[in-house]
Amino acid sequence: MDQTPAGRHLVYQTSLMSALLDGIYDGDTTVATLLEHGDFGLGTFNALDGEMLILDGVCYRMRADGTVTPAAADDLTPFAVVTEFVPSVSIRVDEPITRDEAVALINETMQSSNYLYAVRLTGEFDWVRVRAVERQEKPYRPMNEAIRGEKTIEFGRSAGVVAGFRTPLYGQGIGVPGGHVHYIDAAHRHGGHVLDFALLSGTIDICIGTDLHLELPLTAEFKNAELSPDDLAAQVDQAENRR
Repeated sequence: MDQTPAGRHLVYQTSLMSALLDGIYDGDTTVATLLEHGDFGLGTFNALDGEMLILDGVCYRMRADGTVTPAAADDLTPFAVVTEFVPSVSIRVDEPITRDEAVALINETMQSSNYLYAVRLTGEFDWVRVRAVERQEKPYRPMNEAIRGEKTIEFGRSAGVVAGFRTPLYGQGIGVPGGHVHYIDAAHRHGGHVLDFALLSGTIDICIGTDLHLELPLTAEFKNAELSPDDLAAQVDQAENRR
């Protein structure tokens, strides 16, 4: 059976994950520009002032205390990934599963591990563990220093959405290899960067990305950043996948 994509699908990205790791927390791309490129995405805001999640064309800011507010059109981002969410596959989940089991379902369904996938998991959660980094002040520290000692928050049973991207391993430094997802509850009041969760039931929608449009910041900070440290993989894992 032919498992090649039926057509092309664009993913837009501003800056690099490796720049964020190096402490490049100020970008020149607005939320309004992001929304010109898609209705679904994630990232952060300048000065690491909250986690970003874009759902159904609305951009949300999730702060370190777990609260959520809509972002303004002129808010700036140092890193974000956006696409028009057009699911090609839906997986119904009718029994409780862990995050690892959800990842296994997604991996089994993907046409190839060589493409980028936008993933949206909508359902009832038994619990979700999140974090969001505190706003940083200049001079900025590298991310793995900035998140040191940060607090995590665990939400109890709630309806909501876990959403984000699965990036191929060769995307190391461009994005976050493996899964990078954020959570927001159905009332759009609470959320953050997902560390772990337990799903009771729901639906996993998957949208394939075949084309990546990458725009790099035109700033002195980006020009002088260290984008390929020897421990890049370890830095990404510590910053994004700590549970």
